[in-house]
Amino acid sequence: MNFSYVSHLDCPVCSNTYDTNSVHQLCSCGSPLLVRYRLGELKNDLDREQIKARKPDLWRYHELLPVTDPSHVVTLGEGMTPLLHFHNLGNDYGLSQLYMKDEGLIPSGSFKARGAAVGVSKAKELGVQELAMPTNGNAGAAWALYAARAGIKSTIVMPKDAPSIPRGEVALAGANLFLVNGLISDAGKIVAQAVARDGLYDASTLKEPYRIEGKKTMGIEIVEQLDWQMPDVILYPTGGGVGLIGIHKALLELIELGWVSGKLPRLVAVQAEGCAPIVKAWEEKKERSDFWNDSKTIAFGINVPKALGDFLVLRALYETNGAAVAVSDEELLQEQSKIARLEGAFICPEGAAAFAAARKLTQSGWMKSGEKVVVLNTGAGIKYPDTVQVNPPILNIGDIIPS
Repeated sequence: MNFSYVSHLDCPVCSNTYDTNSVHQLCSCGSPLLVRYRLGELKNDLDREQIKARKPDLWRYHELLPVTDPSHVVTLGEGMTPLLHFHNLGNDYGLSQLYMKDEGLIPSGSFKARGAAVGVSKAKELGVQELAMPTNGNAGAAWALYAARAGIKSTIVMPKDAPSIPRGEVALAGANLFLVNGLISDAGKIVAQAVARDGLYDASTLKEPYRIEGKKTMGIEIVEQLDWQMPDVILYPTGGGVGLIGIHKALLELIELGWVSGKLPRLVAVQAEGCAPIVKAWEEKKERSDFWNDSKTIAFGINVPKALGDFLVLRALYETNGAAVAVSDEELLQEQSKIARLEGAFICPEGAAAFAAARKLTQSGWMKSGEKVVVLNTGAGIKYPDTVQVNPPILNIGDIIPS
């Protein structure tokens, strides 16, 4: 049996195809490329029950990943994060089956490690010597750390206002770190110039095809953890939207393999009110979004004014009868606090935004009390120390704790 059943790359816009044995970035038409697999052959060769005995990391699904030689796998143990049943918060919402997929426990502290693990592994297999990418923080941290483990040089450009902890991770990994006085879109322009000038491997969101394959494993894990049953709804904090695209792709692949029961879950893209291009496009029933001017939100990871794969995000929402929801910074901070108090989980602002959206959708009746709802927390709250302001009373020796 093969380690990977990867077949080829194809373009979701013009249907051009490319091989996976050489470096490809975007299609000639400018669209992101998607990885395809020999699913019919895999269906005959592998039963889902065989996966149970494998290591609890994302490489347990190696047949559905693009790395063909296991010696090229670069891993820090990423994957198989907890799927937690939130009874207390569910009671507060009026949902009996509310779950959190907690990506805060993954290496580098965010779900970005999944995309980096697979993306860097494939880059190593393709002989890449140096990569470059723009980032809002966590993706750059993950790719810099995995690139260091793989022996690949990295150049990372992030906004000067990006969170300090991911910035430190990038620096400690030995990457070439640059800060830009602007947004991730401005960082992207600088990276594009460096890629064109120096021939670097462009690891920008969806400008290489393999990050999405790592992200899609969130979808496979969710259904495996639910005993191969589809949930009713999955909510995902959406900036570039790679995770949502990947989850949708994974579920379609599992259906074709015959590994899952139930219909596709309704997918929900969650954004901040200060940067909601996908929400606006969905409300207007458009196929693509417009650039969001003057974007700003405390949930820095979803501060993406224009996503390259916006049409794939919107396609996933339309095909699953899903939705797009925007929440305010005040709402997400309140939800972050409530989750810590009710469930003991310190989640990131982006994850809190997804929970705030779940509250809204339940209150509006879009989600029903008995539905199985999965919310993605995409990172650890401790990576964002500035989002929590605490001013406890200071005691002197001999003071009595106030009642």
